[in-house]
Amino acid sequence: MGRGRVELKRIENKINRQVTFSKRRNGLLKKAYELSVLCDAEVGLIVFSTRGKLYEFASAGMNKTLERYQRCSFTPHENSIERETQSWYQEVTKLKAKYESLQRTQRYLLGEDLGPLSVKELQNLEKQLEVALAQARQRKTQLMIEQMEDLRKKERHLGDLNKELRVKLEAEGHNLKVIQNMWSSNAAAGRSNFSLHSSQTNPMDCTSEPVLQIGYQQYLPAVGPSIPKTVAGETNFIQGWFL
Repeated sequence: MGRGRVELKRIENKINRQVTFSKRRNGLLKKAYELSVLCDAEVGLIVFSTRGKLYEFASAGMNKTLERYQRCSFTPHENSIERETQSWYQEVTKLKAKYESLQRTQRYLLGEDLGPLSVKELQNLEKQLEVALAQARQRKTQLMIEQMEDLRKKERHLGDLNKELRVKLEAEGHNLKVIQNMWSSNAAAGRSNFSLHSSQTNPMDCTSEPVLQIGYQQYLPAVGPSIPKTVAGETNFIQGWFL
């Protein structure tokens, strides 16, 4: 049968109370010691008996444990700042170590500071470089294929534009030839009409019309034996008034 549940209350019998205190005190001290060893915990235990006798256990020293307890209990704000500062310091330390490791790896990839590396580490570095080189070549080939495809598309587009421009140019040339033929036919027709009219009419054959001149006209007699004719009868000019 299992043990029944024991009701927790003060033991009235003095002797039984003392025996129970001794047993449980030793068990409590043992548990505190095991907890500090197994879990790497800082444990501090203080027990006073009914007679005022002190029993204590401290894994890191009672004074140190009490000081730490006071800091945690009576200055929580300062303790939180200290914990935060310590946390940031640890984070900075980790980042610094990671940064230095990345710098070493970069130097190794560039072929620098290879002296401390062993044969196995050099083989791993060689494999990493081969993998990186294969990926770089694959990416370069892909980019070149894409660029060639873009150039082919541009070439096809320019070829289509060239065909359209050629068709438009041929159409414009045909229209220009038609216009030139029309101009040449009109010019030939105009030249033929002009030659026809010039052969039929002579501008020199036109009879002179009488001219009326108003003003003073000096009469000059003709030189020679012939009798001069009147100016009015020949030229229809009116002689000027002589003073």
